[in-house]
Amino acid sequence: MTYHRITDWDDAYANGANVPRGDRWPEAWVAPSAAYRDELAGAGRAKLGLSYGDRPRNRLDLYLPAGEPKGLVVFIHGGYWLRFDNSYWAHLARGAVESGYAVAMPSYTLCPEIRIGGIVDEVGAAIDHAAEMIAGPIHLTGHSAGGHLASRMICANSPVSGPVRRRIVNTVSISGLHDLRPMMKTAMNADLKIDDAEAMAESPALLEPMAGARITCWVGGAERSEFIRQNALLSNVWIGLGASTSTVVEPDRHHFTIIDGLADPDHPLTRTLLAQ
Repeated sequence: MTYHRITDWDDAYANGANVPRGDRWPEAWVAPSAAYRDELAGAGRAKLGLSYGDRPRNRLDLYLPAGEPKGLVVFIHGGYWLRFDNSYWAHLARGAVESGYAVAMPSYTLCPEIRIGGIVDEVGAAIDHAAEMIAGPIHLTGHSAGGHLASRMICANSPVSGPVRRRIVNTVSISGLHDLRPMMKTAMNADLKIDDAEAMAESPALLEPMAGARITCWVGGAERSEFIRQNALLSNVWIGLGASTSTVVEPDRHHFTIIDGLADPDHPLTRTLLAQ
C-alpha cells in the first residue's frame, strides 16, 4: 500500500515554478486584456473604474454586450489574495459578452492590508453594486483565490444581500481554493495571516451552501495535485449538503491556461458558466 503525505506546502501551491515557461504569466495576460478593454471602451460598451466602496481598490469594470444584457456575469480574479487587480483579465469577458451578458470584474483590497474575511465582504459589496446596474440572472465565476471568493458568495452566510443572492443561478469555481487550512502552512501566510478561526469561518468546504446553490468546480488536468484535490473537495462536500454540484477536469490545461476558455463563447467553460 502506498501512502501520500505533503511535506513541502509551498511547492504544493507553487504554480509558476511548476509550469513550463511559467514565468510568462502574468505578463501574457496584459496585452490581450488591454486590447479587449480598449475595443469595448471605443465602442462605448465599457464602464471602467466604477466605485463600489470606500477603499482605493473598491472599483469594478463593467463590459456590456451589443444589446440589452441577458443577465450579469461576475468574474473574480485570483493571485492568492495578495496580487493583481482587474486589469489583467478583461479579455476573459469576451465569451460571456458575445453571448449577450454584461460582465463585471471587480478589484479588491489585498492582504496584508486586509484579512481574507474583509475581502469576502468587499466582493459581496461589488456584486450587490453590479446587480443594481444590470437586471436578470447572475452567474459567478473566479479563478484560484477568485474561485474561493466566488464559492464563498454562495455559502449560507454569504455577504451578498438577500434579493441579489436569490438572482444567482450558477457558479463556476475555476481552480478554486476551497479549504484555507493548507494555506496556513505556506510562507504566504506571513501576509495572509490566516488563523484557525478565519480558516473555519471563510473556507467554503467547511461551510453550508445557500439554498438552491449550484456550482461547477473546474480544474486543469495538468495542475498541481493540491488544486485538483481542492477542486473535488468542495463538490464532494456540498453535494452531501443539498447543493447541485459538478466536477470537471479539463485535460492538458494548467493553472494559467485553465481560464482561457472564458474568452470563447463556444467553449464548454463559458457554456457551463452561462447555463440557466
